[in-house]
Amino acid sequence: MASTFLVLLNEMLLGVALPTLIADLGITPSAGQWLTTGYLLTLAVLIPATGFIMRRYHLRTIFLTALSVFIVGTAIAAAAPSFGPLLVGRIVQAVGTAVFVPLLMATAIRLVPESRRGRVMAIVTAVPAIAPAVGPAVSGLVLTYLPWRWLFILVLPLALVALIAGALKLKNITTPERASLDLWSLALSILGFGGLVFGLSLIGESVSGHAPVPPFVPIVVGAVGLAAFVFRQVALRRHGDPFLDLRIFRSRTFTVAIVIMLFVAMNGFGVALVLPFVLTGALGLSTLAIGLFLLPGGVVISVVSALGGRVYDRWGPLPLTIPGAVIWASSIWALSTLNDASSVWTYLAGYLIMTAGQAMIWAPVTTLALSSLRSELYPHGSAAFTTVQQLAGAAGGAVLVSAYTIGSNAADAGQLTVAQTVVAGQTALMMAGIIALAGFIGTLFIGRRRQAIKAEAAPSS
Repeated sequence: MASTFLVLLNEMLLGVALPTLIADLGITPSAGQWLTTGYLLTLAVLIPATGFIMRRYHLRTIFLTALSVFIVGTAIAAAAPSFGPLLVGRIVQAVGTAVFVPLLMATAIRLVPESRRGRVMAIVTAVPAIAPAVGPAVSGLVLTYLPWRWLFILVLPLALVALIAGALKLKNITTPERASLDLWSLALSILGFGGLVFGLSLIGESVSGHAPVPPFVPIVVGAVGLAAFVFRQVALRRHGDPFLDLRIFRSRTFTVAIVIMLFVAMNGFGVALVLPFVLTGALGLSTLAIGLFLLPGGVVISVVSALGGRVYDRWGPLPLTIPGAVIWASSIWALSTLNDASSVWTYLAGYLIMTAGQAMIWAPVTTLALSSLRSELYPHGSAAFTTVQQLAGAAGGAVLVSAYTIGSNAADAGQLTVAQTVVAGQTALMMAGIIALAGFIGTLFIGRRRQAIKAEAAPSS
């Protein structure tokens, strides 16, 4: 959990640092965006392969290898003399990061007895939710006093401590299978998931007229690649060893949970991307102030997740997910009505209520999804769940940034008046409200009893 938090914190460090990097390295905003887009593309390409990796190798081997790769990438980024090496370092970091969330989820679900699963999985799923809240605050604080290289230099010793702790303490809890790597599946995974994330990441630039290629081109290529990937997995299931076992979708509970997570992750990443634009343009907050604004969200996620885990263990998911979805959707709609006359405390209250509602959905839905699968499908389920989160994050960012750009009614959404920023922010948050409404509808289809989940987990061919 600690190592996963560290690598995810690193993922979020460069968001608020992009203006500094653009000025210091003398690059264009479009080039600078690749420091985050390239990272997300690498994750999207590699995460589907983590199901195979977790089946083929020991837990300890995977952890030590992945963290070592992450450390190498961090060192390259810290020493980078120009944009090119920095981008290489970020991509190497992403290669090491890709396996951590699915590995953590699959490991926790194996280790924890069902009677305590809600409490522990609530903490586990809080890790990827807290990092986006803490990352901007850490980045803003570091950049206020130190050059951007220290964003990587400070991570290095922490990663080394984690590597040593893993080498000394980690035990293998799984037996590797004789799984083979299907290269066609890997290639189609790269084409499908990579194409979708790349295309979605271009939508915001396309609306403002700055995209290098029309977004529909990589999106169509990605959709075709994804369809071919699915057909390949079905064929491999009949005649061999699938890269990603699609039997996970035979579980109605898993399918409903992953659809709900699609909408939750879209808003989770999208609102976190758009809200700083509004806070800067409408309220005039500095980078450090925005980081401090987002920081209490991590505390709320921790507290709500811990309390929600106990509720889940006793009463199941429904007392959390449906009320949480109502709170989540209502708070987003309330945020969409705020303007430059609203105080920062009003924005903060709306943000924290939204975060609490999101936490009430995120942990129970994740626990519900993996608990509905048989143990041999845990690696596939965690890989699919994490992949959907990545795709949803890219889609949410694309949709809300596009809504923000359209709402601004300006050719350059980076240079807006206060009035334009307010309207742009309201438009984006109204779109987020529509997405939240879809997520709320999804929670109504969650089974009423946890016993139904056990029935789905029974062996079937």
